Amino acid sequence: MHDRKNQTCIRVVLADDHAVVRAGIRQFLERGGHIQVIAEASDGMEACALIAKQSPDVAIFDLQMPVRSGIEAARWVRANHPSVGVLVLTAYDDEPFVQAALKAGANGYVLKTAEPDEIVQAVEEVFQGKAVLDAALAQRLIVNIAKLPDHPVEHLTGRELEILTLTGRGLTNKAIGLSLHISDRTVQNHLAHIFQKLQAASRTEAVMRAVALGLLPSDLATPTLGV
Repeated sequence: MHDRKNQTCIRVVLADDHAVVRAGIRQFLERGGHIQVIAEASDGMEACALIAKQSPDVAIFDLQMPVRSGIEAARWVRANHPSVGVLVLTAYDDEPFVQAALKAGANGYVLKTAEPDEIVQAVEEVFQGKAVLDAALAQRLIVNIAKLPDHPVEHLTGRELEILTLTGRGLTNKAIGLSLHISDRTVQNHLAHIFQKLQAASRTEAVMRAVALGLLPSDLATPTLGV
């Protein structure tokens, strides 16, 4: 989510209600030296407090946690700390959970059965502002996520379509800005308007809705989804 030019380390808050699981995840995340787990939480409420205090780059949430679930925590982060990337790392592969997490504003959803290197890559891509969805879930979700909004969609401008197309190609906000000769903040503002018009809560949902509406080519139906 952050385009910090000189940043060499991705700062992570890790939340899971099992200490042994946290220890294992922390070990392989920090193995490469470019990811640092700056704080750990055993429930969603504690995680949100740590995020408010530490301002991490990425928050990793288990789905089912005491006090506040991963979905509730993702919703809180998106409302209060929109620059923090949210990755849900869970054992639950049920479609309603995935859709709920994406609607809450999670940037990624990866299963704990993924290889350690895949989870590390997911953290990197969420940090870069990309949408990440476990490859085993992607195809199952395309049809449901792409369902049309309940109300008519407001017209997208040419610039908004350009930005959404580049988003679907996997470009970060910084890369989109460089390509279109506009600032990162301008890209972010355009994406906010796009989300509102398409009634979408995430980059993935917005691209899939646009494909379903015929606004974007069908080859963008799986934007930056494969982990």
